[in-house]
Amino acid sequence: MQHTSTQVTTPTISEVPGLGRHFLEVLDETIREDISRGDYHGANIVVARHGQVALRGSYGLADIQTQRPTRSDDVYRILSMSKGFTNALIYRALSEGRLMLSTRVVDLIPEFFGTEPFRAARKDRINVAHLLTHRAGMPATPNPGVGPEGFAVLADVISALCGVDVVHEPGTNLNYSAAINHALLGEMARRAYGAESFRELMQDKIFTPVGMKNTRFGMPAELADRAVPLKVIVANDSWLKPEDIECLNEVIDRPDAEMPWVGAVSTIDDVSAFTEMLRHRGRTASGEQIIGESVLDFATTNQTGDQINDLYGMVAAARKWELPPGNMGLGMALAGTGTHARFFGPFVSPRTFGSYGAGSSLLWVDPVSDVSFSFLSSGVMDEGDNVARFQKLSTIAASAVSDN
Repeated sequence: MQHTSTQVTTPTISEVPGLGRHFLEVLDETIREDISRGDYHGANIVVARHGQVALRGSYGLADIQTQRPTRSDDVYRILSMSKGFTNALIYRALSEGRLMLSTRVVDLIPEFFGTEPFRAARKDRINVAHLLTHRAGMPATPNPGVGPEGFAVLADVISALCGVDVVHEPGTNLNYSAAINHALLGEMARRAYGAESFRELMQDKIFTPVGMKNTRFGMPAELADRAVPLKVIVANDSWLKPEDIECLNEVIDRPDAEMPWVGAVSTIDDVSAFTEMLRHRGRTASGEQIIGESVLDFATTNQTGDQINDLYGMVAAARKWELPPGNMGLGMALAGTGTHARFFGPFVSPRTFGSYGAGSSLLWVDPVSDVSFSFLSSGVMDEGDNVARFQKLSTIAASAVSDN
């Protein structure tokens, strides 16, 4: 069936109190220049303040191979922004008493301990807080105990993780977990709620109440004609090889795929709706409080002190940048303070929080200025280039704030 689109050809800049038009125009032009230069292929963006959209735009190409223009209803494979959705499910479970930060993995997944106690030392101490703050001590690998051919089925991933050992003392080392932590969190939530599948649990507890009509874990057939392919542009100093990312096109498209760490698909409007729910402190547009305000407040407070995130420390070292503190809440990345390079730039408030996907996607909320920023792009950038890109775009968005 031929898809008919609500394509946006000219970005819309609207007058919103407290957001200066000049900097929104600069932001619009900067995205155009980035794409013209070949930094990435295309993008969708929504910037709002107090829930009022000030900039909405579709740019460039969704598919460089077919030359298909970007449309406002394109469906993106959002990579690690998926973790942000899984985090929201965990926050709801915490709010409803289904989980506690002290709940250990083995409390709900007893087989995780494995069959060899001498090899499994420390596995029985890993808890929800360790997983959310990326301090569980499990290996920082994109392969959660199995290779890409085994990613799709969560039960198979969990079975494989039963034989994976801890490499650091839980709670002591901050190392971004590309896969393992959120695979475990997704399965813990499924068992805590007694759900048939993680995929349907996410639909029931997060996507449906938030109004995310085009968001799923896995790519449904009815959304496939709007799908944006994952295509790596360049990998200069990236820790991931192009094939590590591009193989996910096929894996995410499997009908049984439910990968809590990397498997979600979404549109810019759905990501913006999710971002607005976070800005509204856990309340949906219909007024339903799905996450407790106290839980979200704790989740967006620095829980890792001055610890360096090993992964982004490596990215910074490759660029000769200042080493950045991890600034992790409960799964949420925080802006923090200082002059180091970071996704949100240095000019938002320190408790600005958000989620991102490798080389491609970012959402954030500044709770002081009440600005929300949602961005999905085609063409997966090297991660150092991606940090620099989003630091620049976030800085311009923050510069638009004025209460004069």
